Formats: sequence, C-alpha cells, structure tokens
Amino acid sequence: MFKKTLLALTLGGLFAGATAQAATVYDEDGTKVNLYGRIAMGFEGGGVGDGVDNGAEFRDFSSRLGFKLSQQVTRDLTAFGRLEWRFNGDERSRPGFKEVRKSYIGIESDTFGTFTAGNFDSFYDNYVMTPFDVYVAEGYEFAGGGLQARGDSIGYESPNLNGFQVVLAVKHFSERGLTEAEQTERGSGVSSQGGVVYTTGPVRLALGVVDDDIRGGGNNQTRVGGTAAFEVSEDFQLRAGFETRDDSDVYGGGFDRYGLGATYAFNATAFYGDVYHIDADDVDGTRNAWALGTLHNLTDNFDVFLELYDGDRDSVDEIDDEDLYYALGARYYF
Repeated sequence: MFKKTLLALTLGGLFAGATAQAATVYDEDGTKVNLYGRIAMGFEGGGVGDGVDNGAEFRDFSSRLGFKLSQQVTRDLTAFGRLEWRFNGDERSRPGFKEVRKSYIGIESDTFGTFTAGNFDSFYDNYVMTPFDVYVAEGYEFAGGGLQARGDSIGYESPNLNGFQVVLAVKHFSERGLTEAEQTERGSGVSSQGGVVYTTGPVRLALGVVDDDIRGGGNNQTRVGGTAAFEVSEDFQLRAGFETRDDSDVYGGGFDRYGLGATYAFNATAFYGDVYHIDADDVDGTRNAWALGTLHNLTDNFDVFLELYDGDRDSVDEIDDEDLYYALGARYYF
C-alpha cells in the first residue's frame, strides 16, 4: 500500500499522493477533467524565537484544491491545463481561497517533449533538488518551488532519451503599464533556469543552473546545484546534494550548502531524515542543520505525520534564540 507514497518521497513531492486520488468528473471524446485536493492540518511549535512567540499553534498545512484538464489531439499529442488554489483549512476565512498556486496550459508529445506556459513550480527545484524536498513543513534547506518561477513563465521538458532528460524554463519580469515614476531601476527582463537528469538502474543524477535574478528574490548571480540518489532497495534510498551561489557586492546572499539524507519505508510507514552544512556569506559562522520525519498511511486517502527540525540558526550571528521545531498533523486526499 505504501509504494505510492514512497515514490512521492523519493521524487520529492508528498503532494503527488493528492493527484493520485483525483476523481474524474468528465471523460468524453478524448477530453478529461479531474478534480483533486487535500485538507491538511495539525500542530506546530518551536523554531526561531529571537523575541518572537514560537509556542504551539493549530494550523493549516497547505490545503489545496485543483483541476487537471487534458484533451487527446492525436495519438502522440495531448493538450493540457492545470488550475490549483491554496485555502486555509483550519479556520473560517474570507475569501475562501488565499492564492492561485498553479495555473498553466501546455502541449505534451511523447516524441518531442512537453511545452508549458503560465504559473508553475521551478523546474530546477522539481527535477534537480527534488530528492531532498520530502518534508510537509520545515526541513528542506535547498531551493524552493518558487525559485525564479510561479508566474509569467515558459518551460520545456524533453522526452526521456536513454535515461537522459533536459528541462529549460524562462520567467519574464515586466514593467509594462507602469509610469516612469513607478518603474524601478531593475527594469524588465528574463530569468532562465535548466537542468539535466540521468537515471540508470538504481542511480539518479541531476545537475542544474539558475539565473538568480534580483527581480525574483536572488542576488543577480548564478545558482548551481546537483543531487545524487541511490535506491539501495525498493524501500531504502540514499541521497546527497549541493548548492552554491557567489556573493554579490551589491546584493549579497552568496552561500555553499551540502546535504546528506535517506528515506526508508516499512509497510505503510516512511522514515526520512537529512543533515546539512550551510556556509552563508552574509552571516558570521556556519550552520549544521538536521531534520527527521515519519509519515504513516492509515488509508490510501489519509496519512499522519510527525517532523522535527533544527536549523542551527543560533550558531550564526543573526539569531540568538532557537528551539527545536516540531510539526504533527494529518492530511486527507480526495
């Protein structure tokens, strides 16, 4: 029963379980509409204090609702669309949905690959750093899904060619419609990212680069990262990764990050953990962070999780107080 969730952990996306439970609401003449989502909530506490209350809180853990759309154009060509919202599941809120998380369209071909346009997650994060992106809450120290992505983007994913796959994406930043007084010195432009993945037997290797543009939260330097994942057995995976970015005299923010981790599944339960060494240019000292978690499938639609995380931020000069972070909760998929 647990293989589906283990695959999600291995590939870096616990949310994969939700789309696996998608309900087909329309399927006729090659056109399909699937509805999917999850309601997730629980408790968290601890983490960075530094004068801020970090006591326990009942919270929503990224509940979502979405549609997957597709239409078979030819035997080799499929048009598709995706629309997904976040909503607060732990309390009454107005409006009900707090953000559009994904909204994109595209064309998929087994021969030529997949072209996507709109608002989607970072390809660098999804393909290169993904073996480490296994946590429901805190604990992932590498790139995030929003890295130079999520909006005004175009992407290409190649077919798998003898174990190799290439991905490319470009995000456009525009000041169209702004008056001269409203425009910034950063102006319009693009940020590109890409990666190469090679899979052979139990080994998965990935290397990627990102133009970490200041308009997207970067420092105008190039970010480079890579991961290696090895499936010791069907239930046990090891992973290693690194990520680096040069310092910038104007914007700062250079770093070197290294990580080691593993995931082990036993029947309906997974255990996962990672350790990191982080050397950031804009703070004094280095951090040695760690994270541990366990996830148990009560049913194919319902799981519970417990995660612990220590970012070791009190070892650098920017933070004076940090407690062990914990998250305990449950998620129902539909």
